[in-house]
Amino acid sequence: MKTIARKIQEELSCHYPTGEVTALTRILAIELLGISQMVFFLKDDVTLTAEQETLLNNAIERLEKHEPIQYILGYSDFCGLRFKVTPATLIPRPETSELVDWIANESNGTESILDIGTGSGCIAVSLANKLPKSDISAWDISADALAVANENSKANDCTIKFKQVDILAYQPQGEQFDIIVSNPPYIRDLEKSGMEANVLDWEPHTALFVPDNDPLLFYRTIAEKGKEMLHSGGKLYFEINREFGKATCDMLASLGYTDIELRKDFADNDRMVRAVKP
Repeated sequence: MKTIARKIQEELSCHYPTGEVTALTRILAIELLGISQMVFFLKDDVTLTAEQETLLNNAIERLEKHEPIQYILGYSDFCGLRFKVTPATLIPRPETSELVDWIANESNGTESILDIGTGSGCIAVSLANKLPKSDISAWDISADALAVANENSKANDCTIKFKQVDILAYQPQGEQFDIIVSNPPYIRDLEKSGMEANVLDWEPHTALFVPDNDPLLFYRTIAEKGKEMLHSGGKLYFEINREFGKATCDMLASLGYTDIELRKDFADNDRMVRAVKP
């Protein structure tokens, strides 16, 4: 095991910080190569098969190009569930699980819920898992993302109604929901320079970025359409850009929403907003 760990660390040390190399070494050994945790932590001798050698070398090459480890493995864990991820979908973030928990904790367990911009389906599937009596729909502009989300729904034994929708162009057709949730694109183009290569070069830009001159584009659009699509007393939940917490709340208030609450994530950043349609 020492030899394998040394190989990984030598190859990746000029590309990643020491702590990240340590984490990647563990993930590659245990998750990719299937080495047991006991063997890994005791540093017992391990002889790799030819197939394992090929897997490891391929993964190291991809990591050297800063491809996310989740795409290399093909999955990411979120809310206690496993999700397939591909370059057609964002990789689920830990802070998004806080949004899921907020919704689940305020739910009566039987609502109709719409997830807009579902991506891998992590929000919709996690809510279906936590609220099995709720009726859940999930929309996305990307057919490729919806295909992945549908796979994740089936793999986690959930029933979700998927639909390809461009929310910016969509006109409500009489649907009514108790809850609308969205983690839409919210990173401004001007913020690209401060982003890590494993995000900027690999994750889908249509799911990440909004114009600099209209950072609330998706929130405003969803909130406006939510006035038609939510039942009275229905709730909007958003994951937001931490720079626009107050602006998002002010926008929702201007559209007539009430009981608006802004919450911070575990890193103490403004990250989630909930609002109620009167």
